[in-house]
Amino acid sequence: MKNLSLYVIISFFSIGAKAQSEWGYSYQLKTGTLAAHRGSMTDLPEQLAWASEFSYFKHLHEPNSWIEDYKDPTVGATLFMGSVGNNDILGRFLAIYGFTELPFVALPHFELSWKFGTGLAATNRKFDPIFNPKNIAIGSHLNMMIVMALKAQYRLYKSSFSLGLDITHFSNSAFKVPNLGLNVPYMSFGYSRKIGKVRNVNIDAKTHFIRKKIYVGASVIASVKELMPEGGRKYPIYAGNIFARSILGEKAGFEVGVDVISNQSHVDFEPLVSKTQLNLLQLGLYSAYIIPMNHIHFIFGMGAYVRDWYKPNGPVYHRIGVRYQWFNGLFGHMAIKSHWAKADYLELGIGFVFNRSK
Repeated sequence: MKNLSLYVIISFFSIGAKAQSEWGYSYQLKTGTLAAHRGSMTDLPEQLAWASEFSYFKHLHEPNSWIEDYKDPTVGATLFMGSVGNNDILGRFLAIYGFTELPFVALPHFELSWKFGTGLAATNRKFDPIFNPKNIAIGSHLNMMIVMALKAQYRLYKSSFSLGLDITHFSNSAFKVPNLGLNVPYMSFGYSRKIGKVRNVNIDAKTHFIRKKIYVGASVIASVKELMPEGGRKYPIYAGNIFARSILGEKAGFEVGVDVISNQSHVDFEPLVSKTQLNLLQLGLYSAYIIPMNHIHFIFGMGAYVRDWYKPNGPVYHRIGVRYQWFNGLFGHMAIKSHWAKADYLELGIGFVFNRSK
């Protein structure tokens, strides 16, 4: 998990490495409150959450390319330092994550963009059965972090001022229990400044995207997860899927597919009931919205089980993650599979698109 998260951060910087880009730095002050997404977490929010973010970013420019199609996006890395609403039980977090900002509206002095980021976070207060038994949300010091935000910026020549709303998620994807995870809505106020020569925003850019072909592919996925009580065994998870994908436009794609999942942790669900490997198999149908950003594809999916013998988590599941697509058809896959706001496990996989254009 650690190496793949760092790989994603590096990948964000590699986007448009040959582009005519601008570099800069920014600071954001964030405040919010912990969202208790489970009834057992209602006593955890005790104070406002406060955080600071220091970012180093690259504002991409390259005429007649996918970068222009996206209205010159921004990529970068952020250092996060802050609290999540309960310093005594949940502690404070230090994190580093890579991000991209995709503009919806790009005017000479104003930009409205969507932001997605992922990386690693460390906390000084995890669950401990003796010293911190009330922390039922975080079972490990090291966790994944996901940020999704809407950000408005007012641009001057080199300086910008921003106002943002985001949801920040911390969890270890059930690698170590307990792992209900944390979801913190933040409001942010920021300042950024570019270094060197500044380019004007091209608000009249025309799209160059023409691919609308349907692609067929498959992937294999592996993971591990732990069940309560804390300190128990870790169970392997094996999965595979086949899918059909269509890239509908320069910023949108759609995918439908079939998931086959063998989740070995279900062996301990209702332990008095005898189980076989065949009965453990889950079959799901899913659909997903894709944001294809050159080699990197962000995926936001939702599915339903059509075969789930024991039904430990309900009929619906979700998938949020990122893929890296190589031109030879291979792609890497990293996503969190969840059931609503509760993470099930971290998906790590590799796949192949069979009829991808060269």
